[in-house]
Amino acid sequence: MKMKEEQFKLIKEQIKRLMGQDGFYRKKFDGIDLNRIQSQEDFEKLPFTWKGDLRDAYPLGLQAVPDEQIVRIHSSSGTTGTPVIIPYTRKDVEDWAVMFKRCYEMAGVTPLDRIQITPGYGLWTAGIGFQAGAELLGAMVVPMGPGNTDKQLRMMMDMKTTVLTATSSYALLLAEEIARRGIGDQIRLKKGIIGSERWGEKMRRRIASELGVQLYDIYGLTEVYGPGIGISCDHECGMHYWDDYVYFEIIDPKTGELVPDGEIGELVITTLRKEGAPLIRYRTHDLTRFKLGDCPCGSPYPRIDTLIGRTDDMTKVKGVNIFPSQIDELLRDIPGASSEYQVMIDHLNGKDIMTLFVETEPGVDRQTLGANIGMTFKAKIGISISVKPVAIGELPRSEKKSTRVFDNRY
Repeated sequence: MKMKEEQFKLIKEQIKRLMGQDGFYRKKFDGIDLNRIQSQEDFEKLPFTWKGDLRDAYPLGLQAVPDEQIVRIHSSSGTTGTPVIIPYTRKDVEDWAVMFKRCYEMAGVTPLDRIQITPGYGLWTAGIGFQAGAELLGAMVVPMGPGNTDKQLRMMMDMKTTVLTATSSYALLLAEEIARRGIGDQIRLKKGIIGSERWGEKMRRRIASELGVQLYDIYGLTEVYGPGIGISCDHECGMHYWDDYVYFEIIDPKTGELVPDGEIGELVITTLRKEGAPLIRYRTHDLTRFKLGDCPCGSPYPRIDTLIGRTDDMTKVKGVNIFPSQIDELLRDIPGASSEYQVMIDHLNGKDIMTLFVETEPGVDRQTLGANIGMTFKAKIGISISVKPVAIGELPRSEKKSTRVFDNRY
C-alpha cells in the first residue's frame, strides 16, 4: 500500500523524537543514519521490532516519555514467558478511546444502545478499551467482565442489553446457554462485537443465528493500544483500520520482504501518534492481506482481511504444516459438523498421531460423519488422522480464549 504523505510526516516526527532521547529505539537504530530516510522505501529498510524485543525491555524499557506523563500500564494476555508491559500517556488513552468510538460507529452503535462488556479488565486491554469507547460515544455501559454466566444473562435480560462485546468462545457459550434455558424471547441483543481470537465462518454463522445478531470483527493487540484499531462493517468484507493512527505493511513471514498488495502475509504495524511506547515496524504474527478497491459501505478507511491465522499457530504433523484455519475451512463445508473441535497430537511408537474431536449436530450418524471428515482431511490437508465425533456441548467452553490444539509430543 502506498504510504500517505501525512503518514510519512508523522513517522519522521516519531523517529526524530525517539532518537533524541536515550531509550529502546535509540539503541535499536544505533549505527543507522536516520537522516537518509526520505521515502517509503527508505523507511521499509528499517529493522523490524519483535515480541522478543519487547520482552527484553521488561519492565519499562519501552517507555519513551518521562514518568510523570505515564498514566497507566497494560500487559499482554499471554501466560508464558516474560510479560510485555506497555505504558500509556493521557493522550494515548484519549486517542484509543477515539478509535474505539469509531469502531462502535462503524458497527452502527449509537448513544441509545446498552453495551454489555464481558472481556476482562485489569492489565488486559480489552474491558477498559471497550468501556472507554462506549462512554465517549455516550452509550450505557454494563461493565460485567468475564465469567459468572448466570449474572451475565440476568443483567442482559434486566438491562435490555442491545450490544454484546466478547471473545468468540464466550459469545458461543452465552448463545448456547440462552438456547438451553429457553430465554431467547427475553434477550434484546442486536449486535455482537467480537475480538481477541480468530474464529471460523461456521462458528460465526452459529453465534449470529443463535443470538439473532449482526456480528462485527474488532481488531487490536495490547502492544498497539489494544482492541479498537480496526473493525468490520455491515458488509463483512474485511476490517477497516484507522490509518491516521497506525501504518500497516504486509510482509512475507520468511523473507521479511513486502508481498504484492492483495496477497497473504504477516501484518507489520507502526504507530503514528503513540507517545508512551511507540512501535516502529512491529511484527504481529497475524496473517492477513490488504483488501483492494472501495468498500460498499463507503468508508474512506482502508481494509485488511479478517485474520487468517498466526505464523506461530502452525503445527507440523507427519511432515505437513497445519494451521487451525485449515480445519475451520474444512469443517465449514461438511454438513453435520459443528464449528467446535479440538486437536490432540501425540507421539506413540515412533509415530505422530493426530486425533480430531468434532462436535456434531443432533441426529447425525457419527460413524459416517467421522469417516467423511477423515477422508476429506486426507484429501485436502494430506495426512491420515483419527476422527472422534462427539455431541454438541461435550468439548469444553471458555470464558476467555479457546485452546483448540494440544501438542503432547514435547
